[in-house]
Parts: sequence; C-alpha cells; structure tokens
Amino acid sequence: MSSSSSEVVAGSAAVGAPAASRALPNGLAAFLVFLSSGAVLVLETVSLRLVGPYVGVTLQVTSSVIGIALAAIAYGAWTGGWLADRRDPRGLLAPALVLAGIATAVTLPVVRYAGEVLRGGATSGILLLTALAVFVPAALLAAVTPLVVKLQLADLRRTGQVVGRLSGIGTLGGITATLVTGFVLVAALPSTVILVALAVLLGVTGLALGVYLRRREVAGLPGPARNKATLAVLGLVGAGLSAVAPNPCDVETAYHCARVASDPGRDSGRVLYLNSAEHSYVDLADPTHLEYAYTQWIGAVADVIAPKGQRLDSLHLGGGGFTMPRYLTATRPGTDNVVFEIDGELVELDRRLLGVRPGPELKAVVGDARMLVDGEPTASRDLVVGDAFGHLVVPWHLATREMAGEVRRVLRPGGIYVQNVIDHPPGRFIRSELATVAAEFRTVALIAPPAAIDGQVGSNFLIVASDGPLPLDALRQRLDALATPPDLLTDAGLAGFVDDALVLTDDYAPVDQLLATA
Repeated sequence: MSSSSSEVVAGSAAVGAPAASRALPNGLAAFLVFLSSGAVLVLETVSLRLVGPYVGVTLQVTSSVIGIALAAIAYGAWTGGWLADRRDPRGLLAPALVLAGIATAVTLPVVRYAGEVLRGGATSGILLLTALAVFVPAALLAAVTPLVVKLQLADLRRTGQVVGRLSGIGTLGGITATLVTGFVLVAALPSTVILVALAVLLGVTGLALGVYLRRREVAGLPGPARNKATLAVLGLVGAGLSAVAPNPCDVETAYHCARVASDPGRDSGRVLYLNSAEHSYVDLADPTHLEYAYTQWIGAVADVIAPKGQRLDSLHLGGGGFTMPRYLTATRPGTDNVVFEIDGELVELDRRLLGVRPGPELKAVVGDARMLVDGEPTASRDLVVGDAFGHLVVPWHLATREMAGEVRRVLRPGGIYVQNVIDHPPGRFIRSELATVAAEFRTVALIAPPAAIDGQVGSNFLIVASDGPLPLDALRQRLDALATPPDLLTDAGLAGFVDDALVLTDDYAPVDQLLATA
C-alpha cells in the first residue's frame, strides 16, 4: 500500500471516529426509516379515499395522488439531505416526525373543508386537493431517511453498505405499508381512524425520540419552550378540527363513501350517494317507482321483451341501490335476479337502509363482475343489465369488446343487453362504447335525451343490444309514453353518431381519457 493510500484510510478512520459516537443504534435507525417510508405510502393510499367523495376515483385522480406523493418524496429527501449537511441531524429528526404527525392530523379537516369548494372533475381542483392531502406530511416524512443516513455514515469505507441497507429498509417499509393498508386497514377501519392513528403514532414516536436523544445528551426538540408549546397547540388544533370536520359519508366501505338521504318530496323515497355522486333512487314503499330517466328506459326494455307478470332470468352487473332487481321482482314475480356487486359492505347498507331482501328471487354475489361473469352458464339469461360505475365512470375492464363477448355468451338467443353509460360533450366514450358493443352484437340501439345526442349536455345513455332483432317499434311506443320521451337511435342514425369511434379492447381501453371534457 502506498503512503498516500495509508494516509487516506487513516484520515477516513479519524473522521469516522467521532461520527460513530453520534450515530443512532442500527435498530433504531432502521425503525425510523421503515416507519417514515411506510407512513408515506399509508398517506398515499388513504388519500385516494379522502379525495374520492369530492373529485371521484378516476385514473386522473389516482395519477395525481401518485404524482404528488412522488414530488413530496423528491423534495422532502432533497431538503432533508441539504439540512443534514448544514445542521446536526439529531436535532432535526424528532421535530420532523412530530410535525409530520401534526400535518397528518390536519390533513383530514383541510381536505374535507377544501373538498366542498373544489368538488368536480376539473384538473386544477384535482391537483390542488390531492396536494393538500399528501404533500406536506409526505415531504416531512421523506426528509427523515437522509437525516438518518447522515448520522449512520460513521465509516467512509462502508458508505455504500449503509446507504444501500437503509434504502432497502425504506423500500420494505413502503411495500409493507401498501399491502397492509390495501388488504387490512382500509377494509377494517374508516379513513379518519387510519389517519388519526398514523398521526398519533408519528407524534408519539417523535416525542419519544426527542426524550431518548436528550438522555444521550444531544438535542431533542430544539428551541425555547414557547416553540414546543406551539407544536403542542398545533397538534391539539389539528385533532380538534379533525373531530368537527364535515364527513360526507354515512358509511365508508372498502370502495365507496356511501350515504343514504331521504327525498323531501317523497316520504318513502331514498337516494343513495356513492363518493358524492347521486347513484340510485329507491322507493321503500313502491319498488315499481323508477325515479331516474335511465331506470325508466331499462324498465321500458324489460316491458317490451317480457310482458308484466312473465318471469325473466336476469343478470345485473353492479348493484348500487338494487333498484332494477326490485322492479323486476315486483312486476314479474318469480324472476331470477342475480346481482354482481363488488362492494359487500354496500350490499349490507342496502339491506339495512334500502329494503333489499336477498332470497330465492334475488341473489347478491359479492365480487368483480368481470371475474364472476366468466362463471355464468352459456345461454342462461334473458336480460343482462350493465350498471357498474366507479364514481361516474364505467370501469374500463367492463367496457371492452371481450367483456361484451362474455355478456353475449351468457344471453339466450334473442336475449337483450342494456348498458348504462354516462358521458359529456364531446361524447367520445359513448361513441366508442357503442362501437365496442356493436362489434359483438348484431343489433344495437341507443336511448338518450335529444340534447345529449346533439352534444349539448351530458347525460345517461342506454345501449340496447341483441344477437337477434330488437323490438324497436314496441320500444319506441313505450318510450314515447314516458313523461319526458327520449330519442331512440338506430340503423343509419346510429351509424352516423358512432362514426369511426375506437373499439375498446382489453389491450387498449383509455376510458378516462375518452371521458375528459377538455
């Protein structure tokens, strides 16, 4: 070894000696990195549920939450590293955790008050609300890892090992938090409880770390007593605001923020809201009452394919408030209704508040409709009703040609598929969905308000499809009898409306982009 090399190694050891006394125990360092990294992913996952009632649960919202979280991690790590080179990291770790706990607690009231103002699907509103939900606490938590890394670099010859180990532990923390939150916490606890518990955990950990470091005769929470009192007051204010912040949910299920409201104009009327969207209307005293126009259209289709009193074998993709299964049972005793509903807690809510009574004529199967329809016997149903939504969007995997093919397989010869679609001008999604269904079914028609077909307003659209001829004359007559008759678009008129729209497939189904109004 050359003399210069010896001097470098000796210098490294000399520099590393005092650093070793400042380093945290390896177990404590690993715990802090694991906790802070995992907490960021808990925030990211739960934030989707916090903002959903106000801006929906769409690809844009999911992308915004992920993007804002990554930005927070980048800026937090950058800032934490910058501070670690200019100040003693031991004096920054405890405050970072306490402040992250306070910011997490404050997230609840901030999102719920701001969400009332930012409701809707505007891009600016989505980005702002997700930033309010994620950015500050995630940035504070992301600063913890570089602070810990700085403290643990006691020997310059082991820099790679230290950085690699702590980076791996942080990644494991994120993976663990993602799986536990997605599979356990969200299914077992409301978002409010998860965030408050996380805030308490971070705050207590920060305070305990401050006490530990002070006992080691290093800095704990820095600054005069009034600064510490300020932090305590902020924490109490955050907790207080969380307790009184408006909660848009009666029940928070694994998939929805659900609420049932009474109709002031109809004593027995109930409205089901899912993620703030008006989803279903149920008349507890009269299951034949169809409040919404699109349900009246579905009822009209049922009436022309099977006169009242004639039973049907029907399959419903999406349950919601179970309006149509109740209608078919009331008008056609003996009808076999099978409902695929992904949200088991929503089914339970329907039982308690909306009068849903599963039995021989109504079977609710909990699960994803795309998975469950594969198990349905071929040629076993007279009517399939597609009415599944994630907020106001048909889930993409239920909107593809492959899904339409499965529905066609399940229908008997001459059976009918009706699919409810919501779209707004310029109407790109409804055109694509019509083209998609038409790629599998021989005969297709569209029911919608004239203004919606003309591209003037957003609306529900009802696609009606069959492998055989549709009873168009009878259907038109039945629709014309409604209080507000819709248009029935067929043949050349329908072909002109669809034009050269994209056929959606499992390989390419940009549903959210087609629904964008910009």
